Amino acid sequence: MSSVTLIPCIGCGALVPDVDGPTHRYVGASAGCWAIFNTVSVRHYENPALGAVHQFLVDAYMAQHPGRPTPQATQSVTVHLISLCLAFEHGYDPIQRIAALSFATRWRDDFVWLTPPMSLGSLTIHDVHDAREAAAPIAVTQVYARAVWDAWSVYHGTIRQWAAKVRGR
Repeated sequence: MSSVTLIPCIGCGALVPDVDGPTHRYVGASAGCWAIFNTVSVRHYENPALGAVHQFLVDAYMAQHPGRPTPQATQSVTVHLISLCLAFEHGYDPIQRIAALSFATRWRDDFVWLTPPMSLGSLTIHDVHDAREAAAPIAVTQVYARAVWDAWSVYHGTIRQWAAKVRGR
């Protein structure tokens, strides 16, 4: 029987397998956490019911793993936080949010690096991964996204301003 060594993810802090593997070039996630995210993403693609909350999963994960202050990471975190704002405060559905993400990149030169809060949320991708009973993955994904959105509350005013530009088109 082999034991797996667990390490804290460099982004979210969840204990994840210490593995060699691919990561994303500007998303601040350990290889083990990135692998869990990809496993959960596949589940979402395979199950139409989970597809309805997939944008929450992506937005939350990207905002919870901000990486370092590069132009790509700044844009990624910003547009995913805008998407969460549009969902929670304006009722945008996933298709509207995906369109808004694309539209928001027109102002990418206006985006500034938001120094991540000390806590990036009480839930992680691990919680979504472990939720397997009936409707649990849908509910946990939504709660995960809300927790990440709430974690960035110190910047809600700035994010709302960016979201208003997207809404005003």
